[in-house]
Amino acid sequence: FFLMIRRPPGSTLFPYTTHFRSPGALATAAACTLLNVWLAVRIGQLRRAEKVSIGDGGNPRLIARMRAQLNFVEYAPIVLILIGLIELAVGTETWLWAVAALFVFARIPHAFGMDGWMPGRGIGIAVTLLVTIGLAGYAAAIPYFSFGESETIELIETAG
Repeated sequence: FFLMIRRPPGSTLFPYTTHFRSPGALATAAACTLLNVWLAVRIGQLRRAEKVSIGDGGNPRLIARMRAQLNFVEYAPIVLILIGLIELAVGTETWLWAVAALFVFARIPHAFGMDGWMPGRGIGIAVTLLVTIGLAGYAAAIPYFSFGESETIELIETAG
């Protein structure tokens, strides 16, 4: 089962979405996956050092690292969805790649900030909130500014 979208000839609305390609979202998802693995490895290292196999054992350092990872997995899906949907709506843009990279790189000092380096935590929090709010605002503006620019698409079901 496969769905194709056939747009009218000469259509210019959302010109980059014919095949629903989203390389920025894909690259960001890959980077976020690697970052999440790094956060998990940091937790594992501390678990072994402190001999805590389940839970947090009441260890404040372990709790902080677990919270750093949980905070990441709270924000990353929202940011990834926004990046992907914006990319589908307007196409791949350089600024979107820059914002995605900024989000991913800001999460690194946040992790160190949760270990005690407070400027890193502040940087991570500030950049994450700015990116999330900025992407949400831009995404909300897309339908508003494209009002009246609609086109009809035809979904075709094909076998195979």
